[in-house]
Amino acid sequence: MSLKQQLKDDLKTAMRAKEILKRDCIRAINTMIKQIEVDERKELTDEDILKLIQKGIKQREEAVVQYKDASRDDLVQKEQEQIDVFKEYLPQQISDEDLESGMKELISEVGATSMKDMGKVMGQATKKFAGVADGKRINEMTKKLLG
Repeated sequence: MSLKQQLKDDLKTAMRAKEILKRDCIRAINTMIKQIEVDERKELTDEDILKLIQKGIKQREEAVVQYKDASRDDLVQKEQEQIDVFKEYLPQQISDEDLESGMKELISEVGATSMKDMGKVMGQATKKFAGVADGKRINEMTKKLLG
């Protein structure tokens, strides 16, 4: 089942069960999908949809930081709940140990030896770990291993 179909089915289920938070989050994801499909006149793949979901999570995490700075705990909780719903549609995230071993392997394949080679490593790593690790984790691991 495609991710788009799963979202459609989950939306119906959430509406029937009167799960307002989940319904609204799925609608937000569908809105992002429709926006790209209309603007670029193309059908999105599951991989493209996963990138959009990750983008939505990142936006909400940034909002959480801003709300915490403003001492708006009610809004922090709301954003965090949305992040949790969005994460349901991402594949299982890779563990730090598996990410580290995969990055070591990738670094040796690329032949990277210092921080100067970080660009080469990051380009390959973001493709290799797409969906299972976000860019921030990949970046931190790369700095740890090269630095």
